[in-house]
Amino acid sequence: MNYILPLLSVLLGYAIAIGLKPKGKQNLKLLLAFSGSFLLSLTVMHLLPDVYAAHNLSVGIFIMIGILFQIILEFFSKGAEHGHVHGHDKIIQMPWLLFISLCLHALLEGFPVGHHHDLAYGIAVHHLPIAIILTTFFLNAQLNKTALFLFMLTFAVMTPLGTLVSDSFPILNQYYTQITAIVIGILFHISSTIIFESSEGHKFNIAKISMIVLGIILACFL
Repeated sequence: MNYILPLLSVLLGYAIAIGLKPKGKQNLKLLLAFSGSFLLSLTVMHLLPDVYAAHNLSVGIFIMIGILFQIILEFFSKGAEHGHVHGHDKIIQMPWLLFISLCLHALLEGFPVGHHHDLAYGIAVHHLPIAIILTTFFLNAQLNKTALFLFMLTFAVMTPLGTLVSDSFPILNQYYTQITAIVIGILFHISSTIIFESSEGHKFNIAKISMIVLGIILACFL
């Protein structure tokens, strides 16, 4: 499940966007709010206690490095990791900076999954609405459909690949705490941004608050 869930969530999001061509943004924003809350809760309840249990004084530094690294990635990806894409201009060539940034982000997310199986659910829930939004954006921008499929397929395999690399190279376990702390910083930044960007003008209504609470509650049972 560590490998399958993150892979299937992106492919499912791609299929939903291709088949249903969703136009309403409200339901996607509710799904984003839920995914951000769920991912943030898993990070706080599972990953954070684990890295601080190692009694490594540098953990906080690596978390901040993760936050800074994600901010740098978003300079190139324009915030696509949390569904912040817009515009309808035609795209003639593959947006390589966006592609590389997203893939690197997804690869790093996969590293802690081998030690925290519950995180696979959080990443899957996180990637589903992102895949729908990205596919819809590229369809509207008239990106070549073959290029679009290859883009989403590669994005889909990056998180399982990160988990595979982590499981296959025991030497990485020597740096597990530091790598996981960096991922925590990345997830902190993304999940909190998702929660606030899912609301117009950063105002919350009952539906969005309910989805955020639901995400927290479900994370408590994992």
